[in-house]
Amino acid sequence: MLKTVSHISIKSLRRFSSVSPSPLKHNLVEGLRTLVKSGDLQRAFSLFYCAPVEFQSQQAYAALFQACAEQRNLRHGISLHHHMHSHLQSYSHDVFLANHLITMYAKCGNIVYARQVFEEMPERNVVSWTSLITGYAQAGNELEGFCLLSAMLAHCCPNEFALSSVLTSCWYEPGKQVHGLALKLGLHCSIYVANALISMYGRCRDVNAAYEAWTVFEDMEFKNLVTWNSMIAAFQCCNLGKQAVGVFMRMHSDGVGFDRATLLNICSSLYKSSDLVRDDVSKCCLQLHSLTVKSGFVTQTEVATSLVKIYSETLGDFSECYKLFMEMSQCRDIVAWTGIITAFAVYDPERAILLFGQLRREKLSPDWYTFSSVLKACAGLVTARHALTIHAQVIKGGFEADTVLNNSLIHAYAKCGSLDLCKRVFDDMDSRDVVSWNSMLKAYSLHGQVDSILPVFHQMDIKPDSATFIALLSACSHAGRVEEGMKIFISMFEKPETLPQLHHYACVIDMLGRAERFTEAEEVINQMPMEPDAVVWSALLGSCRKHGNTRLGKLAAEKLKELEPTNSLSYIQMSNIYSAEGSFNEANKSRKEMETWRVKKEPGLSWTEIGNKVHEFASGGHRRADREAIYKELERLIGRLKEMGYVPEMRSALQDIEEEEQKEEHLSHHSEKLALAFAVMEGRKSSDCGVNLIQIMKNIRICIDCHNFMKLASKLLGKEILVRDSNRFHHFKDSSCSCNDYW
Repeated sequence: MLKTVSHISIKSLRRFSSVSPSPLKHNLVEGLRTLVKSGDLQRAFSLFYCAPVEFQSQQAYAALFQACAEQRNLRHGISLHHHMHSHLQSYSHDVFLANHLITMYAKCGNIVYARQVFEEMPERNVVSWTSLITGYAQAGNELEGFCLLSAMLAHCCPNEFALSSVLTSCWYEPGKQVHGLALKLGLHCSIYVANALISMYGRCRDVNAAYEAWTVFEDMEFKNLVTWNSMIAAFQCCNLGKQAVGVFMRMHSDGVGFDRATLLNICSSLYKSSDLVRDDVSKCCLQLHSLTVKSGFVTQTEVATSLVKIYSETLGDFSECYKLFMEMSQCRDIVAWTGIITAFAVYDPERAILLFGQLRREKLSPDWYTFSSVLKACAGLVTARHALTIHAQVIKGGFEADTVLNNSLIHAYAKCGSLDLCKRVFDDMDSRDVVSWNSMLKAYSLHGQVDSILPVFHQMDIKPDSATFIALLSACSHAGRVEEGMKIFISMFEKPETLPQLHHYACVIDMLGRAERFTEAEEVINQMPMEPDAVVWSALLGSCRKHGNTRLGKLAAEKLKELEPTNSLSYIQMSNIYSAEGSFNEANKSRKEMETWRVKKEPGLSWTEIGNKVHEFASGGHRRADREAIYKELERLIGRLKEMGYVPEMRSALQDIEEEEQKEEHLSHHSEKLALAFAVMEGRKSSDCGVNLIQIMKNIRICIDCHNFMKLASKLLGKEILVRDSNRFHHFKDSSCSCNDYW
């Protein structure tokens, strides 16, 4: 037996060529295939080019064109195409080789060359048409692929591969036509065509299309794993989570196996679908988690990360989420780390920062998504200390010019109370998008800097969007600039793309309500082109509480209860309105109604950072072991403030407390007051008198009494006190606040 070409010299080939050319041609092809299979494409081409021309057969060219297609090597493919033209003219119009050429160019991403080969062919067969149609499908060119299929009908009958290829990039209308053609040709029974039809209908993201996919699915006599996955994905894309889970359960009960794609599609269904209630999601998630553990798929990063996302964002089960992440110790990559950091970014930003530090200690390099997630966590912290650290790492990682990350930095610095750092990032940006401008506008709005926000708006060199006007209207509302705000609101009606939406109307209602212009507020609500939502009624209710408008407040509270029966705001605000006017029986009824419906008020919490550690305070201070020391410090502080004229605002106390002393004690134990007393106490311990800023973050709005308290405390202590509540920042300095008492 002759040795394969890959193991003999070209000299030997030439010696044998005069005796037995056919076996040598065969050996050359086998040798090329052996080299290609081992991944040595360069050596295969060297062997081919050095071989005598008479050995360079049709099969040898085909083997190399196929190798170029599989390895996406366009450079070698073009060289081989030129070589074929210059050496073997007889092959230049060969249908077999031309089909290989079309496939090679298409798979290498050069559809123009593929089309050129196709157009130059004197004869074409069904493979020629199908190869080019597949090329257009892979390039995502739906129109050309569909047109080519239409033209093909005049020359030859398409096969199942041609139809399935077109369907991979088709949308609803052309897809329906291909479906009709498949029925006419009897190709709808092909598993390739049926699977492609299910996927096509699923991509339409329409409920009716999803049920057309289901009809195809049910009519199939034979189904493979791709079929089941395609059907689950179709329901998931159309937001039909219940149906997707139902298909998976049927699949499992029928003994059909599953793979990674199955699990990822089901996870997406549980995470995204709005037709699944929380209990259903919880039950399915636990079963799915158990199944992934038994099958071993839980060790795959993407599957585990998807489960983490369900536990954190849908179920709010962060303990299970963290436990699952810790079990991934052997397969945690940057995607998994980013997933867990994203999960904790809002719920527990401190934990997210610690996880980011652990990621760095494990020598992993954060990517764009990781930095984006950890900056979101920084925005939830009291000070800008961590944001500054992450900013330095963003620069070190080479992302300093990234517009999206710079936008995230502006947002983080704004939330941490540093307008100067916001402005510095914004001014240093090489390119800004609409989010950049909006982020800066929101920063000024958050800090009540209406005199700064309007000039920035006028400098915008990009068309404003919906978020732009929310920032502007919110700033005008917080500053009491009603006339300017109304001008901005009216200007939105000038262009169709800026027509006001629900959030804009909520800002306007808030602005008019704060200014006690209730007649105008009612007119705006009555003229809204859409039904007012909970945000609109909440804005009106808050203003009614502030100004004691019982009639309108009752209307707003009732509307809010209808929309959000478990929202405590409507019950509490109405109780306060009734109490303020002396209707204590009605006030008690409102609170009892709250108990009947098991509605819970969000507890007041505050945070401050001392010595690089964040300290949390609940109203009353019961969670802290050092509460007695904090109480004593607070008593001393209140005593000194009373000498300056501080009088507790009793309306801010619980209305069902009858004794004045009890009301005052309740007021003095509000969480932000405890946080301030603690900061003063700790500052004295460390003799840190040089720090002129105390920062406090609160989860709900600051009350009138605490607002008055902080103003006087800033003068007494000779420090700026920065309080961020759920709505905005308050900069207290020398007995005044940046909000000018208008919040």
